[in-house]
Formats: sequence, C-alpha cells, structure tokens
Amino acid sequence: MKLGVFLPTGNDGWISSENSPHYRPTFALNREIVARAEGFGFAFGLGMITFRGYGGKTEHWHYTSEPVTQTAAVLAATSSLQVFASVGVLALHPAMVARMAATIDDVAPGRFGINITTGWHRAEYAQMGMWPGDEYFGYRYDYATEWAAVFRALTETGHCDFHGRYFDVTDCEMGMRPSAPIKVAAAGASPRGRKFAAEYADYNFTMATDAAGIAEARAQIGAVAAANGRDVRVLSQRTVILDDTDELALARIDHYNAGADAEALVNERGNYLVDSTGTSSSAVAQRILAHQAIDPEAPGLFAGSPRSVAAKFNRLAAIGGLEGVLLSFDDFLDGIDRFGREVLPLLDFDISV
Repeated sequence: MKLGVFLPTGNDGWISSENSPHYRPTFALNREIVARAEGFGFAFGLGMITFRGYGGKTEHWHYTSEPVTQTAAVLAATSSLQVFASVGVLALHPAMVARMAATIDDVAPGRFGINITTGWHRAEYAQMGMWPGDEYFGYRYDYATEWAAVFRALTETGHCDFHGRYFDVTDCEMGMRPSAPIKVAAAGASPRGRKFAAEYADYNFTMATDAAGIAEARAQIGAVAAANGRDVRVLSQRTVILDDTDELALARIDHYNAGADAEALVNERGNYLVDSTGTSSSAVAQRILAHQAIDPEAPGLFAGSPRSVAAKFNRLAAIGGLEGVLLSFDDFLDGIDRFGREVLPLLDFDISV
C-alpha cells in the first residue's frame, strides 16, 4: 500500500482552530513537504482546490494557492514524487488544462496528474460569475464527463472534435503532448460519481475504513471500469496526529477542539448543505460540528503514539484493496518527519508497492 501526502494548498490545512498550527500554503512549504515525503519513500501527493474560504477568526482557507501552477514549481524542484493538482472543471477549459499538463510533463515527465473536481461549493464559483445555477448539482458529472472526454482526446492524440451539450470543440489541435497518459484522480463517492471515475479516472477516493466499505467501493468502480477495459485503483485519506503517547495525542486534539473556530465551521457546513441532491455533500455536512475542529472518534483519524499509529496503518493495509493512502497532518513538517522516523520502521508493508 503506497503512501501519499495531502498537500496543504489552503492555510492551516484541514483544521479550523485557533489553537492548531497556523501556516500559509506557500511554495516553500509545499516544496519542503514534498522533498521530505520523497526522502521517506512516499509515492504521491495531491493539492486540493478552493476559491473561497470559510471566514471566522482563523480566516480558514482564505489564503489558498492555485494547485496547477504551484505543482509545476514543486515538481521542478523535486525528483521522484508524482503530484496530482486538483482542477475545478467549471473554472478551466479542458483544452487549456491539456496544454498545461503537456507543459508540466515536459518539466517532470510522468509525474504530473490531475484530480478532477466537479464543483460543489456554490459560493466559490458564484463570486466569479461561473456558477451555472443550482441545477448544476444534478448534472455536474455529465458536465465532467464531457470535460474529461475533451481532455483525454487532446492529451492522448493531440486532436479533438467534440460536439456535446456543454462543450463544442472543433478541429482543436495540440502538437505538444505529454510523454505518457496523464493520470487522473476523481473523488466522487456517489454511484454516479464512481461511474464517472470508472470511465475517466485512474484513481477514485473512498473514505471507507473497514473491509466491507473498501470492498463495496472497489466493486462499484471495478464493474464499470472492466466494462470499459480499464483498471481503476482505489485511494483513501487519513489524518495523522502523533505524540509521544496516546494520551498526549488525545490531549492535543482536545486542545485543538477547545479553540474550534465555530464561525468557520458553521460556514463550511452551510456551504455543503446548499447541495440538496442527497449526495455525499449532505453526509459531509452532518459530520461538521461548530464546537469540534477534529472528531476524536472519526474512523479516518489515526492519532496516538508512533506504535499505535503504525498498528492502525498495518490493520488498514491488511484489509487490502487500497492502492494508497493520502496523509494529512496537524503540523505538516514536524508530523511528516516524526512519521518517517518513528512510524515507517514499524510498518509491516512496503509503501512503494
């Protein structure tokens, strides 16, 4: 099971708290994180995309980098890690992203990938006049399907004629092409989202934590992928909080929760609830609580001593079915260093396989 790092392209990462580590998503920080991840044998990284934060005292995600351009710089400064840059399909035309991908592949052959995001956060796009209306929630994967078809045609053949409902591309050419097919990730968790991933992505994310959930995700993806002659792998994500003992790690979480940024968390929850289609957005909203920056009972949280965290990863790897896991940390530099020095030697599996 491979390991990756969920790069903090938004300020303060994924914790909305006045008491958690605070940092901006600079090139220097992300370059250093990738360099350290490479040194420990991690296989990949991924930078998320957002265009609007959630406010509050911490100004959560008010400061965000653009992951495609930042990834280009990070890849030029590193040597082995594959990095996926998230792309909001409402914000960038697929022909432009295809050309960007070919350019970045010239910088780091075979190491650039994209993570297709359909766009669930209305406020992000409405502020730029790009929101097509709330009916988009119902057809966003149809839109993404056409987007991906144009992107794939251009990156793989250098030419595209496509006349769909959302994209009309006539005799579009791109002479400079990537050295190999650009790997694509997609995070859709609904049946429609997984169908899209099975048809156009190489990797799909699941937040499943047990054998049954991971098997279900693989089955949903595998059936459609096989019918299209494709092999789509499953990825997951875990938050890692390390300390010398389990008790100290839990105390750290309590400290973060004591400083929870209620305004930012309420705003985040509200933005998820805008999607009334009953998809995964509503499920995410139910897990966001104003008084809780981190849910200490969340299955996706691996907190504790190095030995305890290693045991959790060993159990996850033993389940099987996951190609890799993206890790996020409360303090990325210190966290990834401690993970590399103190957790990796205790793992029972090869993180490069």
